[in-house]
Amino acid sequence: NNTECELQKPNMTENGLGNRVLNMDTMNPNVKRVEYAVRGPIVQRALQIEKELKEGVEKPFTEVIKANIGDAHAMGQKPITFLRQVVALCVYPDLLEDDKFPEDAKSRARRILQACGGGSIGAYSASPGIEIIRQDVAKYIEKRDGGIPSDPDSIYLSTGASDAIVTMLKLLTSGEGKNRTGVMISIPQYPLYSAALAELAAVQISYYLDEDKCWSLDVNELRRAVKAAREHCNPRALCIINPGNPTGQVQSRQCIEDVIRFAAEEHLFLMADEVYQDNVYAEGCQFHSFKKVLFEMGPEYSSVVELVSFHSTSKCFMGECGFRGGYMEVVNMDPEVKLQLTKLVSVRLCPPIPGQALLDLVVNPPQPDEPSYATFIKERTANLDILAEKAKMTEQVLNTVPGIHCNPVQGAMYTFPRLSLPEKAINAAKEKGQAPDMFYCMKLLEETGICLVPGSGFGQRDGTYHFRMTILPATEKLKVVLEKIREFHKRFTEEFS
Repeated sequence: NNTECELQKPNMTENGLGNRVLNMDTMNPNVKRVEYAVRGPIVQRALQIEKELKEGVEKPFTEVIKANIGDAHAMGQKPITFLRQVVALCVYPDLLEDDKFPEDAKSRARRILQACGGGSIGAYSASPGIEIIRQDVAKYIEKRDGGIPSDPDSIYLSTGASDAIVTMLKLLTSGEGKNRTGVMISIPQYPLYSAALAELAAVQISYYLDEDKCWSLDVNELRRAVKAAREHCNPRALCIINPGNPTGQVQSRQCIEDVIRFAAEEHLFLMADEVYQDNVYAEGCQFHSFKKVLFEMGPEYSSVVELVSFHSTSKCFMGECGFRGGYMEVVNMDPEVKLQLTKLVSVRLCPPIPGQALLDLVVNPPQPDEPSYATFIKERTANLDILAEKAKMTEQVLNTVPGIHCNPVQGAMYTFPRLSLPEKAINAAKEKGQAPDMFYCMKLLEETGICLVPGSGFGQRDGTYHFRMTILPATEKLKVVLEKIREFHKRFTEEFS
């Protein structure tokens, strides 16, 4: 019957898709609140400009330099030979017959392949990760922390550290209204945290780092933040990034002890993001893991404070972001909750196996009596030494620019300098509906091709303006970037003064 067919036709507007099931009104409202500045509007514009350059559009520069994200290999850092050799052997086992590969690389590859279903890294693994790799991670942590035991069953491998962080925030989020989970995050912060909390509709509790004291953390500021938050939510977790992103500070042992005491007093679950643990450059600075300090403080703390620590293959001397390898270690977690965590990760089946294999080589590198050791140490040291040089150079050059103040880059891969912006520029930004540092960074991109992230994307004290820049470009290119920023800042200040 024709009339019946007519009635069953969906309501179509002229373009054929007027009454979509999924539209801006019906979509998940939490997703709309998600913002991720590191790949935000400024980066979208940078990609557009790259296309325009390819199409022959005239610009006052010949390339876009992306100093917006901690992507070491994209910025020219060379992969570590041993890591790539073993992964290549795992991906294409026929190469095990090739004489070009050293024996220690072959034995690692065989060991990893034997632990894979059907001897192939194309098979799924157990959801928390391949067992021998979790054992290797536990041994690595024990060695790093001076013999403090680590249990492989408390290790969960993950798709980069980000995946593990979001998983833990999911576990922690519950309640309604005043009882909704609050999570304490540092300001400035890495936008993964604010984005994940927005998606989960958890409450962000901001605590401010002290820029005048090299972005240090003051426990009194934690107390202020948690007290204010208890009025409107239920604070349940405290996130710490050490070494810091975007601020590059390295926490002292004393500071870590203070934070642990605070977490114990306030009954908070501690989340320690330690993905930059090998990236420490400043004299007198040293990485201390939260777990090591916790256990050295004795059973009064080590038997009660709940802690999860995160690490990744994306940073440090490896910079292997694309492999998406990482892990978390949970300490003092309720055994029943741990079963729920295992269930939650099993829904995602397993982290990528090449990333797991790569992680295994990071935690179990060549030993002094093995043929790959000398090259491995040489490459590792060179990568970290170059980063240390660039950290120093970035701080020194930026501090010669009137109107830019840069704290020492003690660790990680970024600098987060403060900008003094003329009143006229601030007003011009407001007229455009932009944050003043977004206005600054967008103008910098259009005039120089340099892509940075405005401080407003990470959070900052009201009335202060910053940008985050990675120290990853090759040394010669970094010199050019710093010189261009210096010239631009001078022009910008003159234009708006």
